[in-house]
Amino acid sequence: MRIPLSWLRENAQVPAGATAEDVMAELVRVGLEEEDVIRPLDSLQGPIVVGQVLTREEEPQKNGKVINWCSVRVVPEGATQELVGEGIDPSGVQGIICGAHNFEVGDKVVVTLPGAVLPGDFRITPRKTYGHVSAGMMASARELGLGDDHDGILVFRDLGLDPELGQDALPLLGVTDEAAEINVTPDRGYCFSIRGVAREYALATGTAFSDPAERVSVAVPGEAAIGVELKDEAPIRGKAGCDRFVTREVTGLDPEATTPAWMAERLRLAGMRPLSLAVDVSNYVMWELGQPLHFYDRDTLNGDIVVRRAAAGEKLTTLDGKERTLHAEDLLITDASGPIGLAGIMGGAATEVSASTRTVLIESAHFDAVSMGRTKRRHKLPSEASKRNERGVDWEVADKAAQRAVDLLVELGGGTDTGRGGDTGTRPAPVVVALPHGAAAARVGVEYTREQELSSLAGVGCVVEEGADVDQVTVPSWRPDMDIADDLIEEIARLVGYEQIPSTLPVAPPGRGLTGAQRARRRLLDALAAAGLTEVLAYPFVSQAQNAFFGAAEEGTEVKAVHLANPISAEFGWLRTSLLPGLLEIARRNASRGFRDTALYEGGLVFLPGDTLGSAALPAGGARPSDEQLAELNAGLPDQPWHLAAVLSGRANDGALGAGERAWDWADALDIARLGAEVLGAQLNIKQGSHQAFHPGRCARLETAAGELVGFAGELHPDYLAANDLPARTAAVELDARALLASAPESIVAQHLSTFPAATQDVALVVDASLPAGEVLGTLREGAGELLEQVELFDDYRGQGIEPGSKSLAFALRFRATDRTLTADEASAAREAAVRLATERHGATARG
Repeated sequence: MRIPLSWLRENAQVPAGATAEDVMAELVRVGLEEEDVIRPLDSLQGPIVVGQVLTREEEPQKNGKVINWCSVRVVPEGATQELVGEGIDPSGVQGIICGAHNFEVGDKVVVTLPGAVLPGDFRITPRKTYGHVSAGMMASARELGLGDDHDGILVFRDLGLDPELGQDALPLLGVTDEAAEINVTPDRGYCFSIRGVAREYALATGTAFSDPAERVSVAVPGEAAIGVELKDEAPIRGKAGCDRFVTREVTGLDPEATTPAWMAERLRLAGMRPLSLAVDVSNYVMWELGQPLHFYDRDTLNGDIVVRRAAAGEKLTTLDGKERTLHAEDLLITDASGPIGLAGIMGGAATEVSASTRTVLIESAHFDAVSMGRTKRRHKLPSEASKRNERGVDWEVADKAAQRAVDLLVELGGGTDTGRGGDTGTRPAPVVVALPHGAAAARVGVEYTREQELSSLAGVGCVVEEGADVDQVTVPSWRPDMDIADDLIEEIARLVGYEQIPSTLPVAPPGRGLTGAQRARRRLLDALAAAGLTEVLAYPFVSQAQNAFFGAAEEGTEVKAVHLANPISAEFGWLRTSLLPGLLEIARRNASRGFRDTALYEGGLVFLPGDTLGSAALPAGGARPSDEQLAELNAGLPDQPWHLAAVLSGRANDGALGAGERAWDWADALDIARLGAEVLGAQLNIKQGSHQAFHPGRCARLETAAGELVGFAGELHPDYLAANDLPARTAAVELDARALLASAPESIVAQHLSTFPAATQDVALVVDASLPAGEVLGTLREGAGELLEQVELFDDYRGQGIEPGSKSLAFALRFRATDRTLTADEASAAREAAVRLATERHGATARG
């Protein structure tokens, strides 16, 4: 919202020397946000003067363009040119090339002489073009930075001015004024007007406010200008789309009447493009009072006006020339011919005011904000009118805005107020809010005085009926955003000053802080980062095929998933049941851009729906759901366990510093799984596994000590890697960290560090080739007893000396006691116990 300072000064006591920056500094104090300063003089440098076209010769060019070679007087006739410089003719007559055609000989225009500088550091110099030396330029509004109009040059006749030749043109164009641009938040729609901003400025500075609406004297209309019926048979949320419709009529408009320069320049500075007197008056009143208006050519209306909802499939051609198919929720302005406007959004082309219009019907209506917002978004029709209507407009100002438009059309357009009009609708009951004494202090934490509370509420326009313990506060009509006590408290805090609210860090009660599960998740994430992996966050939205591939170990198994009602992409319309699809998509995207060596991980929720998804009905709004309703809602939510996953792609190192280059493989994925279990203090059993997304022979099944499946690790399936252009032997691991944590002890007890030496022994066992090495390792650990500190597989041999169908597994066993140095016999006894159990359980034989 742009606020020209000269306009603001008419309604608020802004000091004469105040700049736009000063005004914005005051408005920021009451919660408005500064955006920009619009100061045309900052980008303009003279000489820019009034000139008069003496001659105009049209010269067709080879490219089909017709240019005008003009002589333009830039000093009064008989006077001498006092300006000097390259290209400035001492005679006071400049030769200028102009491509515009909206002027005639004798017209007074804006002339930028050599030496002038225009926005964009465009410097005016004499230059030879089209066979002439053009010493200056007749400027358009856009060239001067006054707006977007570039259809022709600025002609003072069109601005209603007849200035003296040679005088400085900038004051005539209003560019000595400046504007402050503010951002208006959705709940402050009343600030989309000079009236609203002036009120806020007065509150910020403690000065007087002059309400422009109170300066309008509304004449009581006689007979109706046209019949009006409010007929909303399908109100949204039970609220009628229109509850007030004011009409006024002005006739005898002068078709030659133009927008006065002061109004045109204020509109330009406010960001509006002056078009015609009728349109400009409508926009001027809207900017001043915040009430959107619409003008109809009275002679094009057919019968009475009916405000109703659209019939499905009904069509309307709007002012922008587009034919729009209407929705049943759209609110329309209609007459006997059908739709003539989208209520509060945009008028129809059939009743548009044109140059031939002599009689205007003025509409000033109050529409439901929800209905306006939906229609605007549905038809993609953002406009200054819809911007205000969707935020809520003051019900009480509609008749004053209509009268203000009548007065301006009579004064500037030579029209006559016919005295005919109407005011259809029912005034809504005022909003009264109960505000307990002390509620503001309790909510904000500042001990406001009674005087501060009452003066703040009065300042925003509230009427307070004081009570013994509770005040009854009547909210002003221009503040539809205030309807509960907290809204009033917010106004008190805003006006007394946000800086009065202390910044106090809350003290955590003893024993609080992160839960055990939260601390465990952080330890896991930190451990993987410390191991050199990079944490990423992937979208939780995946395709149905991705869920089916990664969400089930066996191909063809049904995978239940949550389908989104409004997905960002139709293909990726399901919530993930595994973290791997998102991680692999990130790895694939990096690989496609040349980053093929990656080690990525993510911790996050997956979504596993049960038999019941959703609830039979949603609870009604405005009240806390019952315990039964909450239980039903919770029962319909999918299970959301926290998983940890990693993808290792490309090279683990680049062979620098003499180390051999090595690719990531299944062993690295298993190490990450072991690291996660170690961090949690949980026991993780690793077994030969099978999963459709993993390599058939390089996949491990990860289980807790109780045998519960908590994930898979290994190398991904070669076919999948090839199809997605990922490096061969890309490895992955995914753990159900919630289940793994549940199997871990509540607290991790550090093991005693023995100071006694270790005893190491090796054992080689011949077993069936199909027997997983992990099972043998587990058996040895179990059989060796408490003296065993570590067991590790260091060889898997299949060849000469080993019968076909068998293999030799060699393990290194390390024994240590906490209270003594082990003897060789003690270590050997423990080793033999381990071998005996392996023989009994797996048929293993010791290899000599």
